[in-house]
Amino acid sequence: MIDVLHTYSEAAYLLSLLANLAVSVLGVVPSAFLTAANLAVFGFWPGFWISFAGEALGAVVSFILYRKGFRRLRETTWLSHPNVKPLLHASGKEAFWLVFSLRLLPLMPSGAVTFVAAIGRTSLPVFAAASSLGKLPALWMEAYAVHQLLRATWQGKLILAVLSAVIFLFVWRKIRRKAE
Repeated sequence: MIDVLHTYSEAAYLLSLLANLAVSVLGVVPSAFLTAANLAVFGFWPGFWISFAGEALGAVVSFILYRKGFRRLRETTWLSHPNVKPLLHASGKEAFWLVFSLRLLPLMPSGAVTFVAAIGRTSLPVFAAASSLGKLPALWMEAYAVHQLLRATWQGKLILAVLSAVIFLFVWRKIRRKAE
């Protein structure tokens, strides 16, 4: 992505926004790689703001598309889970604060929040405001972490990679043990 943004530098902002839009609509692709590319190409603050604009725009477009295409899924069984119902049935201030607080959590799947809000009772203006405001601190944390990682030495990156692999294996083994 960095090479694409450098190659087409005159259209880099637009390409980054379009890539963020695609990531948001897909709903399952993490945006951290795009944040990293934006920070590497544009610098910290311009990269942060282009990432923010792309994620905010992507969330709104995704909300509209999900609402048009999936609203009839509101009554499916998996949406009756107790953790999903509050957002599904929320509107007004309650929906605002739920979406806002879920956006603050960097590991919360953005696509899932958008999907449930879109097929639920949340209005587009409430969703757009809550989602965008909630993304600011979460994206800042992501951008700061990515920025530090980009500046790290190869030894620091190696230590982080090994540590990540160990944590992943630990969690994977725990999940497998519970499944048995």
